[in-house]
Formats: sequence, C-alpha cells, structure tokens
Amino acid sequence: MKKFLLAGALGFLILSCSKKENTEASSMPSETSAVSEPAKTNLSGDQIMETLDCSGCHSVNERMIGPSYKEIAGKYSEKDIELLASKIIEGGSGVWGGVPMAAHPQVSKEDAKKMVEYILSQKK
Repeated sequence: MKKFLLAGALGFLILSCSKKENTEASSMPSETSAVSEPAKTNLSGDQIMETLDCSGCHSVNERMIGPSYKEIAGKYSEKDIELLASKIIEGGSGVWGGVPMAAHPQVSKEDAKKMVEYILSQKK
C-alpha cells in the first residue's frame, strides 16, 4: 500500500512540475510558437514564472514541494545568477532534499536570469 501511495505521489509531482499547456498554442504550428517565445522576454521575472509551473512546487513565503523563494534568496546571492538560471533550465536535485526539480528547457537563459533576479529580490 505504501508503495502505491508513493508511486501516486511521485506521479502527481511529475505532472505538477510540467509546463502549463495552452490548448490554443499547442494546436498551432511550431512556427507560431517560435514567434511567441521572444514575447516572454518583455515580461518581468515574476510574470514569466506565472506562465510556467513554478507555483506547483514553490511559493514566496512557504516551503512546498520545493523551497520558498525567500529560502532560496537567503541561500544564494547575485553572484549565483548564472548557476540558478542553469538550474531552472536544466533541472537539479540534492540541494533542498530528495525531490528533483524538473528541467524547463523551453525557458531562455535571459528569461531564467530574470526569474532568478525576482527570486533573489525576496531576500529578507
């Protein structure tokens, strides 16, 4: 029974950590989505995060599946922007516990840096 519950929880985690799907965009040809991606760079870090699945695992003040943005900001500094942007894009594990963070390869390096800058702005 415990294995079944663990497998169900893991399945939920995997599903909740995938990009939110836009049914209208997913039915369009791939050339259209390539055009819409650069538009995200006009968004702020927190706005970019709203278009993704970040809130499924993170919140500003409280630890959820992953650490809160304030916890992340407390552990890292401006010198870690490149590292954290890479972790958003490539995923990561082991720093905050056993649950790995899903990769977000659809996020550009520029957008990932904006997201990190927003997270670091939550420093206490």
